[in-house]
Amino acid sequence: MSITSLARGSLTASVITLAASLTASFAVLAPATPAFAAGNAVPTYEVKVNLTSAALDASHNPTSAVKAAFGITGSAKARSYEYFDTDAQDLDAEGWDVRLRHKSGSSFEETYKMRFPVAGGDIDAALDEANAEGFDSSDTNYDAEVDWGYAKQTLSFSNEKSHSASGYSGTAMPSASTGRNWLVNDIPGKLDDWRYDNWGSDTLKASRVHGPVTSQVWSGAWEASDDAGIEVLPVRNAAGTGTEYIVELSFKTDDYADAARLHSDAIAVAEAHGWLYHGDILKTQLILDRY
Repeated sequence: MSITSLARGSLTASVITLAASLTASFAVLAPATPAFAAGNAVPTYEVKVNLTSAALDASHNPTSAVKAAFGITGSAKARSYEYFDTDAQDLDAEGWDVRLRHKSGSSFEETYKMRFPVAGGDIDAALDEANAEGFDSSDTNYDAEVDWGYAKQTLSFSNEKSHSASGYSGTAMPSASTGRNWLVNDIPGKLDDWRYDNWGSDTLKASRVHGPVTSQVWSGAWEASDDAGIEVLPVRNAAGTGTEYIVELSFKTDDYADAARLHSDAIAVAEAHGWLYHGDILKTQLILDRY
């Protein structure tokens, strides 16, 4: 064998060895399987339309005409609730609401809710924003819902927990310190570590109670919704000298098209009868501001 042949063979062997080494190196660096982010959450819908005092009788109950127009057939059921936040409303400023509610005959409901505004009806953009914050289809601890008001939509993610109502009759609420302790002890991780570790529990510990308020709720079914309702909520007026009554008509559905139809039809019916309030009344903000 010539010297040239030996050199060529040696070079070929070196190239093969180098290629094998590079292949092995890339195999170590490359992930075994590609990673994919979880998809956006799939929300349900709740249409919320406010009515004026013209929808109420002298006892501040929905008139028979209002109930008949919107398929409300059930008798009134009471519920009391309150929110916990600091005087500066630090939780609300970050989009969080923390509520304690007691329906007559039921356990206490603890609700931790994160809100994302829906701009220009673009629900997908709000879902994208929520996904970036960790609220996606993989997190089954939170229920996604779009609240669809007269002119405003809001995407929310709610974490619901319960606490025994043993020893509490009707819709009685615990002391502020007791309720706050329950909520701190049951706080979900997303809220607790929202800005930094333990931010949520630290903020809740510094919070005070806003409320309580007690409303009456009538239920029924209308059009595409088997979960229709009218809530009448007495709240302290802005001057703090009396009471005003907030009337909220609501419908729940899982389908966007049904929600859109319920929204337009409810507004049309309320407008035709002179009951429609032309705007959005945010009950949570009223309670935070006035109590």
